[in-house]
Amino acid sequence: MFYEYIISFVLAFIVAFSFTPIAKKISFSVGAIDVPKDSRRMHNRPIARLGGLAIFAGFIVSLTFGITCTYLNISGIVPDRQLLGLLAGTVIIVGVGIVDDIKQLGPKIKLLIQIIAALTTVLISGTRIVNITNPFVESGTTQFSDFVSYPLTIIWIVGVTNAINLIDGLDGLAAGVSSISYLSLFFVSLITGDADSAIITVILAGSALGFLPYNFNPAKIFMGDTGATFLGFTLSVVSIQGMLKSYTALSIAVPLLVLGLPLFDTLSTIFRRILNRKPIMQADRGHLHHKLIDMGYSHKQTVLVMYTLSATLGLSAIVLADKGFISAIILVITVAAFVIGGAKYMLEIDDVKIAEDDKLKEEIVNPIINSQAHGELKVNDRGNP
Repeated sequence: MFYEYIISFVLAFIVAFSFTPIAKKISFSVGAIDVPKDSRRMHNRPIARLGGLAIFAGFIVSLTFGITCTYLNISGIVPDRQLLGLLAGTVIIVGVGIVDDIKQLGPKIKLLIQIIAALTTVLISGTRIVNITNPFVESGTTQFSDFVSYPLTIIWIVGVTNAINLIDGLDGLAAGVSSISYLSLFFVSLITGDADSAIITVILAGSALGFLPYNFNPAKIFMGDTGATFLGFTLSVVSIQGMLKSYTALSIAVPLLVLGLPLFDTLSTIFRRILNRKPIMQADRGHLHHKLIDMGYSHKQTVLVMYTLSATLGLSAIVLADKGFISAIILVITVAAFVIGGAKYMLEIDDVKIAEDDKLKEEIVNPIINSQAHGELKVNDRGNP
């Protein structure tokens, strides 16, 4: 069975990687270009932003291959109700993403369409958050009524969709963090025996990673809203579906850990804007990655720190699914200490490098300045009688 995961992953990777240059050409031909216009932008030249098409292409081609294998009586992907619901929602999300990357839709219109996409997926697939971990009751979980379950599910899907979109502020950040989240959910699915979720998450991971070489700093193309909302939407839906099928005893704890980084950034952004009496949908330069840049980290260092944080949370989710809460907590504390130490060491290395560069410049420039000054004195001496 494991070779099926490898084939699906590699196929998605190859298609996404190969299609990205085509997506770049399409972007320039239809005018889907990101032009730096404000201080939030971390680039200084126009860049194509329809890279999400490549991610979506990798997903669709690999998924189609798996479904075709099933109909040829070869082990593959069974197109059940949950998969059809996911596909219906993603088509809506990708469609509006393409329009937005070309025409720039308003935030309210995008939010409305995201809600419609979430409702479509929920109604077709039956995917809902039906319970939550509660250690204070004998069963360990609290069941939700339909009046709570449906709104909560829509909020989760729309929230995670926008959370990934919000962290898409540095080259390679959203694609890398999403890939780590997909792989974390993949290993959790393997542990819990959920083969359906495992095959979908490994395909999505391959698609995102296939795009990443073109998107890592310095980026040759952006994923745009097409890619960011697609990644967020699929992460939100697949995390719920896996929770319903397998790790019900852990309830929402696993997806919360896996998606902890983008969710934290989104919630802190919302609270910050409320406290500052600014519209929640108004963009600013106060995200976690912006804070790290302002602290002195380079572009690549900031992305690597965010990758490490995301991987730590993802690994904790895997340990949680396999070993339980205590082991996961110990892991988080241990790794956090190393992450903080490593991040501090990164800054110290940069400080030393800057100091060495300044010293080298002084050693080169000072003799030139001194010789020029000496030459000027000589001219003045010659001019005197």
